[in-house]
Amino acid sequence: MSGLVANIQNDLVAAMKRKDELTLSVLRMLKAAIQMAQIEKGKDNELTDDDVLVLVRRLIKQRHEAAEMYKSGGAEDRAQRELDEAKVLEAYQPAQLSDDDIAGKVAEIAAQVGASGPKDMGKLMGKVMAAVKGQADGNRVKAAVQSYLSSL
Repeated sequence: MSGLVANIQNDLVAAMKRKDELTLSVLRMLKAAIQMAQIEKGKDNELTDDDVLVLVRRLIKQRHEAAEMYKSGGAEDRAQRELDEAKVLEAYQPAQLSDDDIAGKVAEIAAQVGASGPKDMGKLMGKVMAAVKGQADGNRVKAAVQSYLSSL
């Protein structure tokens, strides 16, 4: 069992003891998703912390998309519940980089790969996303890369 999975299990037990319904339901859902991922991967292959982080990111994204749909449908209370669930899940993500840090990484990697204009978008995006893995949303990275490349 990875360290992150053990941490989630400990937090689940703590939420049960506190009778924290929101956290408890979110962590149960997360644990079920982890178990499904483990089944898909096979019993011989242990899930790594990176695998769990990818899963958590996917669940956060789903919560934000559901909140948008609820808002557009006029169900503000349900949208807020989805956002609250996303906040619980975000506690298991690594610290997010600031926009300035992302821009700095983009400039550094662009110099390494010799990016010279918008045609190098794909090459630069791949390298930057690998460098900031889990620490920045892809849309923020894309905006920083586009901004950098358009300024060349």
